[in-house]
Formats: sequence, structure tokens, C-alpha cells
Amino acid sequence: MNDQNKISVVINTYNAERDLAQVLEAVKNFDEVLICDMESTDSTLDIARQYGCRIVTFPKANHKSAEPARTFAIQSAAYPWVLVVDADEIVTPELHDYLYRRIAEPDAPAGLYIPRLNRFMLRYTKSITYDRQLRFFKREGVEWPPHVHTFPTVQGRTEKIPASEKNVRFVHLADETIADLLRKTNAYTDNEIEKRASKNYGVGALLGRPVWRFFRNYILKLGFRDGMPGLVRAGMDAFYQFVLVAKMIEKRYRNNS
Repeated sequence: MNDQNKISVVINTYNAERDLAQVLEAVKNFDEVLICDMESTDSTLDIARQYGCRIVTFPKANHKSAEPARTFAIQSAAYPWVLVVDADEIVTPELHDYLYRRIAEPDAPAGLYIPRLNRFMLRYTKSITYDRQLRFFKREGVEWPPHVHTFPTVQGRTEKIPASEKNVRFVHLADETIADLLRKTNAYTDNEIEKRASKNYGVGALLGRPVWRFFRNYILKLGFRDGMPGLVRAGMDAFYQFVLVAKMIEKRYRNNS
């Protein structure tokens, strides 16, 4: 196969032993699997070595998410095309085949948004339109902002994989609980404050952003199809926005005092 049609799978890890073997088993047929580890203290690296992965290291320092290491990991890949996979996500065989088929086409896009099937309150979401991730792209020129809830900047046209492509997706193994979301809300909003430092949010954003986020996720993205878990998840997403804006207002008050 021409190197121009080869794919590197990039996985950022930190103490990821729980699901890593299952994740690596699902990507073993790609041209390269690169592990970018943030100084794990469990058996993550032993598992990666058992699967023959190439390993690079990014200092953990005080980072609370993988985003600061994303660009380094992507640029460390050997091949022109990169698929970024989290250490708790399964790549379906259908997704593997779809990606190789698309990059062989003369008009292949530079990036693809991939549907992700998530699990919350012990059930998988019914609508994959709720969550799409820009995780497949040409490596050249790509940069990933070092903040949570960001997408990489891709040099060229991007597309969304159609929902009609059956099982072409990630399967998220983690079963998120409300406790998980509360913990992430506190940690991730602290990180997002830096990303939104130029925003001068006030009472309009404090009320409007949560309302819009609830409406978008529950109605427009079909969260209502998931029953009570869908309602709870949309409410937690709205709460995230309320906490984010409240923290930014608090920080502004402190700076002006």
C-alpha cells in the first residue's frame, strides 16, 4: 500500500489499563498504533507493549485532560492520515473499512467527523447525532488547542460521516454517572475559563447559555429519545454552562476588587 493511503491510530493515555486491551484489539489492523502516554503509573505501558504499539511520552505535569498533549501526539505519527482514539473507545470494523475506502477516493475530505455512541445511566444513547467528533484527518498542519471541548484545526474540507452508514462509529465504553459529570464539570470549566478569557459574560449568558444548551441537546439533537437519561443528561449539560459562566463572572469580580 502507498504510504499516502496509510493510517496512524493515535491514543493518548494516562492510567488507562481498564479498557486499553479491548481498545487496542479493535485497532490492530491499522498501519500504526501510537500511544502518547502522560507518565502512567499503572499497567498501561505494559499492555501497549504487548500489542506492539509505538510509545512516546508527554509530561503529565498539572494537566487534567489529554488536550495539551494532542498536537504532540498527532505530529509524532508516522503516516499522513491520523485517527485519534480515546483509551475507552472502540473502533468498529465498519469504521475501519469506511476510512480506508474514503482515503482511496480522489476527492477525499481532509477531515471526518465520526459519530460516537455513548453510554449514560446504564444505557446507550439511541441517537448518534448527539455526539460527533472530528477525529480523522490529514496530519499535516493540524493543531489541537490545549483546552477541553475543542476540535483540531484541519487544513482542508471536512465532512460528517452520514448516519446512514450503519455501525460506522466509535463505541464509548465508559458508563458515565452523574458523579462523573459533576467531577468533570468542576475540572473542565476551570480549563475552559482560559479559552474564553476574552468573553465578557453577564446575566444574559448566565441564563441564556444553559437554556440554549438544554434545547439544543434535548430537542435538536434528539436527546428526548433516550427517556429519563436523556432528560438528565441535557439538564447536566445546561448546568455545565451555568457553572462556566458563573465562574467567569466570579473571576471578573475578584480581579476588579
